[in-house]
Amino acid sequence: MVKAIRVHQNGGPEVLKWEDVEVPDPKEGEIRLKHKAIGLNYLDVYMRQGTYPQSLPFIPGMEGAGVVTAVGPGVTSCKVGDVVAYAGTQVGSYAQERILPADQAVLVPSSVDPVEAAAIIFKGLTAYVLLHRSFKVERGHTILVHAAAGGVGYLLCQWASAIGATVIGTVSTKEKAVQAKEDGCHHVILYKDENFVDRVMEITSGKGVDVVYDSVGKDTFNGSLECLKTRGYMVVFGMASGEPEPLRVSKLASKSLYLTFSSLGEYIIGNRGNLLVGAEELFSAVAKGVLKARVNHKYTLSQATQAHIDIESRKTMGSVVLIPEEE
Repeated sequence: MVKAIRVHQNGGPEVLKWEDVEVPDPKEGEIRLKHKAIGLNYLDVYMRQGTYPQSLPFIPGMEGAGVVTAVGPGVTSCKVGDVVAYAGTQVGSYAQERILPADQAVLVPSSVDPVEAAAIIFKGLTAYVLLHRSFKVERGHTILVHAAAGGVGYLLCQWASAIGATVIGTVSTKEKAVQAKEDGCHHVILYKDENFVDRVMEITSGKGVDVVYDSVGKDTFNGSLECLKTRGYMVVFGMASGEPEPLRVSKLASKSLYLTFSSLGEYIIGNRGNLLVGAEELFSAVAKGVLKARVNHKYTLSQATQAHIDIESRKTMGSVVLIPEEE
C-alpha cells in the first residue's frame, strides 16, 4: 500500500482525501514510478470541481517526476533506476507511486533537477505549444500574457522574451509585477488598478498585439479580443474565472481575428514523436538558462488541500509542487 490523494465527490478543496491505495505491477507497455515531486496545475482544480469530469473516485494530477522502479513487458524507452518526467492524459499523479504508460514518460537529463522537471514538464510543454505551435512567436512580435506570474505565464514570458518578442503581462499584485518583470515582461499591467485594454492600446500606440494568451476566461475574454491587431490571434488555454459568454462570430469580423483553444493533448500527448521534440526543446531551454523554473511553493503531498486553497485564491506565483512523504 502507498499513500495518495483521492476524490470521491466533486467539490471544494475539502474533497481531497489522504488515503491508502494499492499500486499493481506494471503491465505490457507500462512502468511503475516512485515520485520525487508532483506538479500542481489549475487543471487539477477543474477536475476536482467537476468542470472536467472524471470517473469517481479518482487520484488527481497530470504531471510528475520520479524514479522508475519496475517496467512491464515490451518497455524499451526506459529502465529501472532511470529518472523520468511525464505530462499525461491520465490522472493519478497525487500519489507516492503510480503506474504510467511508458510512452508518456521522457528521460530527465542530469542537468535538470527532478523537482524542477516535475514543476515544469506540463506547464513547459504547454508554453512550448503556445509559443511554437498554436501561434509561432517570432522576434518583433508583441504579445499579451494574462496571469503573467502564474505557472504557465512566467514560462511564456521568459521564453517569448528570449525569442525577441515584446511581452506585455497582466498580474494582480505589485509582488507579482516584480516577478513578471524579472521573467521578461517589458510592460506589466496591474489589472485591478488599471484597465488592461486601455493600457495595451497605449503601449502599442493603438495598434494592438499580435497574439493574446488567455488562461483566465470569462473576466478577460472580451477585453482580450479588443487588444488584438488586425488578423491577430486569440489563444485560449484555460478558464480560471469561468467560461466566457457565447461569442457572436461577427465579433471577429471587424479585424478578421483568429480564435483557438489550445490543448496540450491535441498537440503533444499521445504522439510520442511530438512529445520527444517538445521535451527536448523544453529541457534544452532549461539547461541553457533560457527558462528558469520558479518552484516558489512546495507542499507535502498530504497538504494538497492547502495547496488547492492557495492556488485558487491566487496566492501562488510560479510553479507549485507536492513532495511525497517517505514511508
